[in-house]
Amino acid sequence: MSRIKNCFDKLKTKNRKALIPYVTAGDPDPGITVPLMHAMVSAGADIIELGVPFSDPMADGPVIQRAAERALAHHVSLRDVLAMVAEFRQQDNATPVVLMGYLNPVEVMGYAVFAEAAIQAGVDGVLTVDLPPEEADELVAALKSQQLDPIFLLAPTSDDERIKLICAAASGYVYYVAVKGVTGAGNLDVRAVADKLAQIRKHTDLPVGVGFGIKDAESAAAIAAVADAVVAGSALVQKIEQAAAQHDRIKTEIAGLLMQMRAGMDV
Repeated sequence: MSRIKNCFDKLKTKNRKALIPYVTAGDPDPGITVPLMHAMVSAGADIIELGVPFSDPMADGPVIQRAAERALAHHVSLRDVLAMVAEFRQQDNATPVVLMGYLNPVEVMGYAVFAEAAIQAGVDGVLTVDLPPEEADELVAALKSQQLDPIFLLAPTSDDERIKLICAAASGYVYYVAVKGVTGAGNLDVRAVADKLAQIRKHTDLPVGVGFGIKDAESAAAIAAVADAVVAGSALVQKIEQAAAQHDRIKTEIAGLLMQMRAGMDV
């Protein structure tokens, strides 16, 4: 059984929802990433989404764009990110790790080579933001051959036909983007999210995570009431930026926000 499925199955028996924080690997420097991953798990994270820095992150708002720029200033590559996951696995062999990023670095490495390197490093799932399911057959096949979960995004504008197509290609969980626009944009409409999740669940038994626009304990709790997982990104990355590369402060502030979110979700 995959770590992701095992995680959701365990949470379901406890009537709890998954907390999935996102951070960009190598931000603000490579030395913080693995210690921060461990700190997030200690603070209540169930799954970690680890961003692969990319020069043209089209789905990301200014906060995560700047995070990618800081990581790229240290020349953090896809292979470096895989090495970070492998280091994380030396102490934690249970927490699922999902790589989130863009297709270009994966395509350069080669789908089969990447999938093999990812599973050897201890990656569990891969979300390529700019790869539509219509063009994903080759990568999905490479991932599934290594028991890696391909994860896809659904949007407020996704109709029934597209929801069905994406859910058929996905495994692990489905990621619903709760607001129109880039990461960190817009305000959450929880009722609209709940309506869309009901539509999505007609086409899949996979857990549905919700991200974009979750900033604090209140918004995390509201989404946890209707979703299977809460994904938080920009609010965490903003704290990293504000901490001015002070490692202890970064870990403390990220852990503090995650503990607040976890407490809100568990009420």
